Amino acid sequence: MEHTIAAMPTSRQPGCPFDPPKELIEAREQSPISRLPFADGHQGWLVTGYDLARSVLADPRFSSRRELMRHHPTIDYGDIEVPPAPPGEFLLMDEPQHGRYRKPLVGKFTVRRMRLLTERVEQITADHLDAMAAAGPGADLVTAFAKPVPAIVISELLGVPDEDRDFFQDNVDKFLGGEVGDEELFAAYTATQQYLGELVAAKRAQPTDDVLSDLLDSDLTDEELQGMALILLTAGFDTTANMLALGTYALLSNPDQLAALRDDPALADQAVEELLRYLSVAKQFQRVALEDVELAGHSVKAGDTLLLSLSTANRDPDRFTDPHRLDLRRQDGGHLAFSHGIHQCLGQQLARIEMRVAFPALLTRFPTLRLAVPAEDVPLRPEIADIYGVKSLPVTWDA
Repeated sequence: MEHTIAAMPTSRQPGCPFDPPKELIEAREQSPISRLPFADGHQGWLVTGYDLARSVLADPRFSSRRELMRHHPTIDYGDIEVPPAPPGEFLLMDEPQHGRYRKPLVGKFTVRRMRLLTERVEQITADHLDAMAAAGPGADLVTAFAKPVPAIVISELLGVPDEDRDFFQDNVDKFLGGEVGDEELFAAYTATQQYLGELVAAKRAQPTDDVLSDLLDSDLTDEELQGMALILLTAGFDTTANMLALGTYALLSNPDQLAALRDDPALADQAVEELLRYLSVAKQFQRVALEDVELAGHSVKAGDTLLLSLSTANRDPDRFTDPHRLDLRRQDGGHLAFSHGIHQCLGQQLARIEMRVAFPALLTRFPTLRLAVPAEDVPLRPEIADIYGVKSLPVTWDA
């Protein structure tokens, strides 16, 4: 029997900022796949089960192509025709186009190369903790720490000059945060695209020691490099920034878990994996069926849109014991926070390093760190934003 969810929820349960919306949890309890009406009336599907989401992500019968993404759970595009992804923006492409762009990057984000960056990440982190200590007690952890650390790391990787980083952070915030109107969002996106085009041209004229310059000896055009740079910039900044802020909020809301990590920094690896699972800041992805497919006893037709709820899949009790509990010593890994299949996050090792350094360093430097406002007053990003997180995180500590 088909289970149907009435509409995609636009808010979370009061007092439960880290849990997926209750409607999604209830849907998963009924079935790993449910019918979902999209905003334009299209009858698509919502996948909430871990095993099913993982299998769809790895199945080439389900497409990531942007031009097929005509339906949205909360936005009615009307008669607007969605164009293919611009050159280089490989997250919204299938093979072989996707592989053409991803393959040259794989060697730039290996575990070994990312480990070599650890010392630099430690220095950037220490610098910002020093600045917090000098200005405090008291800070907005988002602006003082969670955003600038990954912004500097990804900017250095791409070869963005120091003086341009504030421009980047501000504009990326605007077009990814879901907080501004359409006109301002488009202006921020356009300004970022224009800048990246100029940056590629500058690297072409005078290469430096960075990932973008490393790609110049390939057959990629400047337009393709610009698109790839946009993907790396947005993926490398926004998700990690929100993991650092929301992860700290979650730890401060679970004092026993915070104490465990503060007292044993060697727990960092496990802690990061558990926070990734528990929070799932990149909470959902879409796919479109390229042919008729049977999924968990349901007939998905060619052209049907599937919304994969990774936040709910990562809370599936069939996969994770006591899934709604934050347990930094959890043994059952294998979360989908970085997706799965050919689109699995290219920069996941970099994100892990940043978090493995940042969380223990923050708690060691400020052992009395605590929220400066009641937990329920911490402002959250809107549920319709692609990446979940907090708008600000007021914290304080003993001088």
